[in-house]
Amino acid sequence: MTDESFQGDGNRTGPGTPRQSGLLDMLSVGAVVLDSSGRIVFWSPQAEELFGYTAEEALGTYAARLLIQPEHLQSVLSLFIEVLETGRSWAGAYPIRHKDGHTRLMEFRNMRLLDGDGEVYALGIAADHTTVQRVETDLALCERLINQSPIGLALMDPDLCFLLVNPALERIDGIPAHEHIGRHLREMLTLPDIDTIESALRQVLATGSPVLDQYAVGRTSADPDQDHAWSLSFYRLEDPGGRVLGAATSVVDVTERHRAATEADRARRRLALIAEASVRVGTTLEVEHTARELADIATPELADVVAVDVLDSVLACRRTSAPDNGPELFRALALKAAQPSVALRAADPPGDLATYDGDRLVTLCVHTGRPVLVRHVAPDDLKRIGRDPEATSLLARAGVHSYLAVPLIAHGEVLGALDLKRTDNPTPFDQDDVVLAGELAGRAAVAIDNARWYQSVRNTALTLQRSLLPDHPPHRTGLQLATRYQPAQATSEVGGDWYDVISLNGDKTALVVGDVMGNGIDAAATMGRLRTATCAYADLDLVPDAVLQHLDRITCGLEHYIVTCIYAVYDPHERRCRIANAGHMPPALARPGRAPVLLDLPTGAPLGVGGVAFETTTVDLDPGDLLVLYTDGLVETRHHPIDDRLDLLLGLLGETGRPLEETCDLLLYGLRHPDDHDDVALLVARAQ
Repeated sequence: MTDESFQGDGNRTGPGTPRQSGLLDMLSVGAVVLDSSGRIVFWSPQAEELFGYTAEEALGTYAARLLIQPEHLQSVLSLFIEVLETGRSWAGAYPIRHKDGHTRLMEFRNMRLLDGDGEVYALGIAADHTTVQRVETDLALCERLINQSPIGLALMDPDLCFLLVNPALERIDGIPAHEHIGRHLREMLTLPDIDTIESALRQVLATGSPVLDQYAVGRTSADPDQDHAWSLSFYRLEDPGGRVLGAATSVVDVTERHRAATEADRARRRLALIAEASVRVGTTLEVEHTARELADIATPELADVVAVDVLDSVLACRRTSAPDNGPELFRALALKAAQPSVALRAADPPGDLATYDGDRLVTLCVHTGRPVLVRHVAPDDLKRIGRDPEATSLLARAGVHSYLAVPLIAHGEVLGALDLKRTDNPTPFDQDDVVLAGELAGRAAVAIDNARWYQSVRNTALTLQRSLLPDHPPHRTGLQLATRYQPAQATSEVGGDWYDVISLNGDKTALVVGDVMGNGIDAAATMGRLRTATCAYADLDLVPDAVLQHLDRITCGLEHYIVTCIYAVYDPHERRCRIANAGHMPPALARPGRAPVLLDLPTGAPLGVGGVAFETTTVDLDPGDLLVLYTDGLVETRHHPIDDRLDLLLGLLGETGRPLEETCDLLLYGLRHPDDHDDVALLVARAQ
């Protein structure tokens, strides 16, 4: 047996060649072989590191004399004889004399060897006792940490197959630890972002840079019905020689933190939605517009398909009793979907009327005045949501899986319902959604209620005003006439603007345009009184300034009303027009072949100021001449100088030969704007 029998090439690798052990390198295990007489016949390089003697110094010498202190010699000889004679191995710690003279405790394992000739040898494997003890402590500590850690831990090889899983990870994913071993990461984890996790692990293996606190959300076999969240960290494992052993993964369950954060975020979004609704819902006094605003704000944050339906009797302001249990007639006001969906075809288009039986859920909602929540919609539920079998089939195709109807209640009266459906959003409606939908519906219901009553009052005022205005201007000698009245476009308010054409003796005609400051029924009623008074004074054949003087006294007797007015009398035989102005916008005069102008009249004070004299101005009005009387709503805006607007008016009157009806339309189209907040009275006269 030679030294070469115990030597090997630690750098050689190949098929069937064991890989280097970093643990043995760290322990620096030395090997010594003694013959039966106790002489050293083999001395490994590691033995030289441990004991300090070179092979030349050790080989052939008696081991006991070289390595053992005199006081330990007898016990060592007894152990040596026992190993050789009995063949029993011995392991333990023993003090050894180092070449430097110090005694060091070494960890030994001794055993007997036999060669082919039957010769007996003793093999001693030694390592520094302190190093062995540290490694044992580290291993024990690692084992305890892994097994008792509340953090899920896993070790994976370079192919991402599990080598070790601790009990905490076993509890987290609900899969026994032994079922992990040898299986690939993808086999054991079914998280939605498994691709991201695997990519991060491979990046860690390639670069050695750890990935800390990567967030993952998913479900496990231990709790398949609830989402869980984990914080994942990945580290590369290497032995002392730098060889990559694999990757370690730590998994911290942060589900409670995730749920708290999710709930806090959800609460923030709900508060933001309510705040947004307070700004965006109810911006106008129009029922349909308010309903569209409600549908827009609820989509898609609250539902995938939203409908707003109001009882038709409520819109007509005639519902005076509580709903019964019978069918209800709804008018669809708004319909909105987050994405194109066949569910839209199952709903009633805005503006349509639809009767829903008493067993329908939306009808139940308005009858009880309470929300109707169906968290998980079944086929039988769809029959109570759709208006008919076809609609039910469309809702099923759309994937409606959760339903919520919330009543629209204002001042204790049920106006209709906010109808909500979820198709793409996988989360069913819950009680928090009921509260949020109720808050939105409550705010919108007040706006809808205000709008419907305002529209009712406005319609009454508009009806009154139109009834007080002449239907069509009468045919008058020497004049062509055209008139228009248009309420405010932005607010739909009815004001006190009016026009009138009054027949006088001698083929003369009185032309009147006035504006009662204010709006609503009171303004319209005041306008009617002044129009009647104007007709009465005109019949007396008074000059225009005298008529205005009488109207001023009447207006002073009215409560806080100020009125502007233009009163003109045209005599076709003299071809003259006498005009008086009470604080009104100047008339425009357009003559063929000449540039249109504003008549320079004494402005006068508005009616109702009292004690102010008015003046009459005479203007020639030849055949073809065009006289335009109007209220300030035609030219005044909030964003443009009045001079620019008057110039625009004159520019539109450049062609005097245009038909009068077309001229009226041109002026309204060219001067009016959707955000105009005043009504308009317009009278156009052409001399013949």
